[in-house]
Amino acid sequence: MLFQCESGILLHPTSLPGPYGIGDIGPAVIDWLDYLAEMKQTLWQVLPLGPTGFADSPYQCLSSFAANPLLVSLDTLMRDGLLEERDFRKYPDLPAHTVLYEKAIQPKMALLQKASQRFLLEASTEHLAEYAAFCENHAWWLDDYVLYATLKERLKLRPWIDWPLEYRHREEAALADFRKRLADAIEEHKVWQFFFHQQWRRVRHAAETRDIRIIGDIPIFVAHDSADVWSSRRHYQLAGDGRPAVIAGVPPDYFSKTGQRWGNPLYDWEEHAAEGYEWWIKRMRRSLELADIVRIDHFRGFTAYWEIPASEPTALKGRWKPGPGEKLFDALTDALGEKLPIIAEDLGVITNEVESLRDNYNLPGMRILQFAFGNDPMRDTFIPSAYIRNCVAYSGTHDNDTAMGWYHDNGTASSRSHEQCEVERQACRELLDIPGREINWEFIEVLLNSGAGAAIIPMQDLLGLGPQARMNRPGTENGNWRWRYAESQLTHAIRERMARLTEAAGRNASVAAVS
Repeated sequence: MLFQCESGILLHPTSLPGPYGIGDIGPAVIDWLDYLAEMKQTLWQVLPLGPTGFADSPYQCLSSFAANPLLVSLDTLMRDGLLEERDFRKYPDLPAHTVLYEKAIQPKMALLQKASQRFLLEASTEHLAEYAAFCENHAWWLDDYVLYATLKERLKLRPWIDWPLEYRHREEAALADFRKRLADAIEEHKVWQFFFHQQWRRVRHAAETRDIRIIGDIPIFVAHDSADVWSSRRHYQLAGDGRPAVIAGVPPDYFSKTGQRWGNPLYDWEEHAAEGYEWWIKRMRRSLELADIVRIDHFRGFTAYWEIPASEPTALKGRWKPGPGEKLFDALTDALGEKLPIIAEDLGVITNEVESLRDNYNLPGMRILQFAFGNDPMRDTFIPSAYIRNCVAYSGTHDNDTAMGWYHDNGTASSRSHEQCEVERQACRELLDIPGREINWEFIEVLLNSGAGAAIIPMQDLLGLGPQARMNRPGTENGNWRWRYAESQLTHAIRERMARLTEAAGRNASVAAVS
C-alpha cells in the first residue's frame, strides 16, 4: 500500500514567498521543508512542474518532460556565482501575495539569460561535464523541446500550428538551418533546464533527509500547443494539417448542461500500443525523476474518454471511446515495477470499470471533503466515515474554493444558490459533528483522524484563508494560478497546532516510515 498513515500539504512552488514576483525552488523551499518537518508532515504535493503556456496553467504545459524555467531560483544562481548583486539593481518591485506573470516573466528571464551566458563562458570543467552529461542523458526529450521553445520564442509565441509550413511540418532542411542560426538561443534553453535539474536535485535531497516524500502531478492529456504534439504527431488523432480531429472533454453532468470542452488532442491509442506504450513509460519515468509519487489527473480517461469532434462548440455531441485500460498499466508495471507509485484522480462520475482498473493495480483514489455535502453523485464516498485506507483525502483541491470560502459562501462565489449553501453548511455540521466556528481547522482535524492512508491539506486551508486565495476557478481563463503566501502568515502558532494535531492522530514520520 502506498500510504499507511501520513499527511502533508498541497503547495505549488510558484506560491512560495520570495522577492522576485513568483515563488521558486531556492532558499524558500528549504525553509518550507523545515516547516513541514516541524509540523510532522511527511508529504509535499505540488502541481505539474512543466513550462506553462495558455493562461499560465500548469495543466496546459508546453512539454510533458521539461521544467518551468520560472521556477529556477535567482538567489541560488547568485550563490553559485552566476549572478551578481549589481544584476538585480533594476529588478522591479513586484507584489508578494500574487504572481503577476505579465510583469514577472521579462525581468526574471533576462537574469536567467545572463546567468546562462556566464555559465557557458565561465563554468568549471567539472560543471561543464555535468551539463554535457545532463544534455546527453535527457536528449530524448530535451533536443525537441529546446528547438520548439526557441522557435516559439522567435515566432512571437504563436502556437506551432500557425508557424510557417517548413517549421510546422518539421522539414529537416529548415530545422537544420534554424539550429545553426539560433544555436546560442537553443543552448540557453538547455542551460535553463540544467539549472532546474541541479536545483531540484538539491530539493529532492533536502526532502529525503527530512523524511518527506514529494507528490507530483501530471494531466492525462497534453496541450496541443506543446513540444510533445509538434514533435510526435503520430501519437495523437490529428487532421492532415496538424489540427486536432477530435478533442478531449467531459459530457453534460450535474454541474454543466453542455459538458466541458477542454480542447486537448486525443491520443491515438493504437499507435501507443504498437510501440509498447513507450511514450507513457518515458513520461512516468521522467515524472518519477522529479517526484516520489505521481498523481494522474482524470484517471477515468484510461478506461473510457469523451471524444468530441473538434468542430463542435460544446461537449454535447461527443461519444465515449474505450481507453487503453489494463494494457497500458501492464506495460507500466513491467517497466517500473509492480508497486506503481501513482494516485488515481478518480473524481466525477466513476464507473465500475474505473474502480476495477484502480483497484487491480492497488492505486489509491481521492476523497474530497467539500464534496460530501452537496449534489455530487458520489457524495457518500466523500464522507470521512466511508474513507478506506487506500485513499488520499483532501479538504479541497487546486480547483476548489478554500474551506473558508466554501463554508462562508452565500451564493456569490459559486454557482450554488444561497439556499443550497445553507443546506450544505448544515449538512457539514451535522455529518461531521462540528460547530463550524473554525471550519478550516475542523476540516483538518477530521481528515487527520479519518481512516484515509494519507490526508493532504491545501496551504490555503492551513492558513485559514478565504476565496481571495483560491488557486483556480475552472471555466475561467484569467486570474488563476497566482496565489502566494507570505512567510509571516505561517506563524509559530499554526505550525505548533498542526504538529500537535498530526501527532495526536498518529500521522507522524515514525508511522509513515512503515510504508
